[in-house]
Amino acid sequence: MPTAVPSSDSIPASLSKSPVDFLVIGAGIAGLSAAIRLASSGTVLVVTKEELAESNTAYAQGGIAVAMGGDEDVALHLEDTLVAGDGLVDPVAARILVEQGPQRVQELLEWGTAFDRENGELMLTREGAHSRSRILHANGDATGKEIAVSLLRHVRSLPNVRLLEWITGIDLLVASDEGQRRVVGATLLDGEGGVLTVYARATLIASGGAGQVYSDTTNPAVATGDGIAMAWRAGAAVSDMEFYQFHPTAFSMANAPRFLMSEALRGEGAYLVNARGERFMDRYHPLLELAPRDVVARAITREGMDGPVYLDMRHIRKDLKARFPGISRFLAKYRLELNRDLIPVRPAAHYLMGGILTDVSGRSTLPGLYAAGEAACTGVHGANRLASNSLLEGLVFGALAAESMVADLSRSVTSPPAAQTGMPDPEELTPDEQTERWIQDLRANMWKYAGLLRDAQGMETMQRMLHALAETMPRGRSRRAMEARNLHAVAKMIVTSALARKESRGAHYRHDYPEQDAAALHSVLERDVLSFRPSFQRMAVAASDVTTHP
Repeated sequence: MPTAVPSSDSIPASLSKSPVDFLVIGAGIAGLSAAIRLASSGTVLVVTKEELAESNTAYAQGGIAVAMGGDEDVALHLEDTLVAGDGLVDPVAARILVEQGPQRVQELLEWGTAFDRENGELMLTREGAHSRSRILHANGDATGKEIAVSLLRHVRSLPNVRLLEWITGIDLLVASDEGQRRVVGATLLDGEGGVLTVYARATLIASGGAGQVYSDTTNPAVATGDGIAMAWRAGAAVSDMEFYQFHPTAFSMANAPRFLMSEALRGEGAYLVNARGERFMDRYHPLLELAPRDVVARAITREGMDGPVYLDMRHIRKDLKARFPGISRFLAKYRLELNRDLIPVRPAAHYLMGGILTDVSGRSTLPGLYAAGEAACTGVHGANRLASNSLLEGLVFGALAAESMVADLSRSVTSPPAAQTGMPDPEELTPDEQTERWIQDLRANMWKYAGLLRDAQGMETMQRMLHALAETMPRGRSRRAMEARNLHAVAKMIVTSALARKESRGAHYRHDYPEQDAAALHSVLERDVLSFRPSFQRMAVAASDVTTHP
């Protein structure tokens, strides 16, 4: 666990007394994209759980998908996104993504983002389920890091933006505004265990995903679903939580981390071979290794029942160390080389398609609360995200959320009396070692019973385990206790939604319901009530044709 804490002068003593205009929880691509646009309209406080460089954005290897080739390219990008989402993509959100993407990427170029070039032109590569080459990379396989550095450099130049590191969210502040509940800020935990109460006229959750809810994940340690859990406890609706994308190719070796073996490897021609050395994807999909991620992940899982599955690039005649420097450095620790060796892989939890329910402008179902990036669910990814659309999502919808926050500012309140939602009792403390065992138990069982392949028996077992884990949940105000509480909440949302969806679609696959329903409906969970709604009713408070499950 990192030991760094904020310096004594990094948190102003007046923070809890003077409200800010905009509070942004999360400093990845979505949060920073929003902060840039908020800075000209008021004071902005951006908080992040570790160092500013530590986010899911910085770990994104594959690249950013963007249609830079004109109207035809945009139309094809839209079609690819809709197909990959397996019937659940909100077409309005997807069109916004692909149409506004080129402008947002052009801004990155103007801010100095150094995407890879070939003969002076931007280098475009292809990944799974894309109909053409449209993926931009930086430093080979360090695209997210380059974008994060570029955005952070730009944000630091803006006088209205304050950045605070080593801050963990506890809960949102909710008050009654003329009879309507409204988010008016948040309580936060600093690196020394102190609690900050920050009032804000608008609050954006851009805290990323929740891959740490599973024992096998490509996500960094910070990805514990904090913002999603905070919003859910406050009463905001969440949507499509059953759709967790499992990346097909994470490094698989005993006592080694589940390091991401980027989809770009398959884009460069890598084969998938089973323990007998046979290519097998022709048995599962006509696009072979470049099939949608859910198809490839399930194929690897099935082939892996008879032994290891490998990425094979031994036939590729180019310098793969130069093309994939970060991956090559990682593999060198295990005396492996892309050009020479078979690389053992297996699926791992990678990306949450669901999240806080929002419209395409980032507004949640609670006034005063907005969300963007992986923490949000606009419906843009449907049941299965198209490769490399995630960084683009953060750029586009982070900017749109900021525009909404500014537009709504005149209707917001500054510092009304607030009720803290569910803050844990500081007197009830659980030892760190016990907390860690509790978290690892939850993660292992989520992987076993609610992971890539699901059925009612397993998920009902997981529900009972979650009930039992609630009785022994770690207490107190340590960061790890906060994360335990949030992981439990996210696990409950995933299992509740997955058990209610009696079909297989996209990343959600059930042995007991292998077929897909004719109707494509989104799950919406508010408190403990789950409903299924079509895309045009996702934000509806009530609708006569909505199917509801208690």
